[in-house]
Amino acid sequence: MGSEGGKRPSDSAVEARYLLMPPQANPYGTAFGGAIVAWIDMVASMAAQRHCGKEVVTAGIDSLTFKKPIQVGDHVVLKASVNYVSRTSMEVGVQVTREDPVSGESTVATKAHLTFVALDENKRPCPVEPIVPETEDEKRRYENAKVRVKARKELLKKMK
Repeated sequence: MGSEGGKRPSDSAVEARYLLMPPQANPYGTAFGGAIVAWIDMVASMAAQRHCGKEVVTAGIDSLTFKKPIQVGDHVVLKASVNYVSRTSMEVGVQVTREDPVSGESTVATKAHLTFVALDENKRPCPVEPIVPETEDEKRRYENAKVRVKARKELLKKMK
């Protein structure tokens, strides 16, 4: 499972599939953003929990971009992976793809980055095992996450 000095992103990656049904859609037949966000938070929290083996809480949704609409009847594929680990927190990236079940056409519909904090048995933040990116894609996501984490910290300092 884990490599020397940490865990690989592939050790904790999560993939989930849903069928977009009318209760998850707006009056125009496309996905209600809140339904997609709930699915994103769920798969991202599972990836974070798989990485650290602890209870996790969502600290923030750092970015969320709706690129293409998802229609009722589309298959929705969510892929979550831990991109970066700080001392007690993890950034998880989620890619949401819509698949047309008839044509098989697949399009990236949504991308998101979330931060989770690992909790110990007393519900206090606790240290997280490092992440060891191996593939070129994992290394790219790690470096991009490092930039986002730094930018978030700088923004928070400026806002106080």
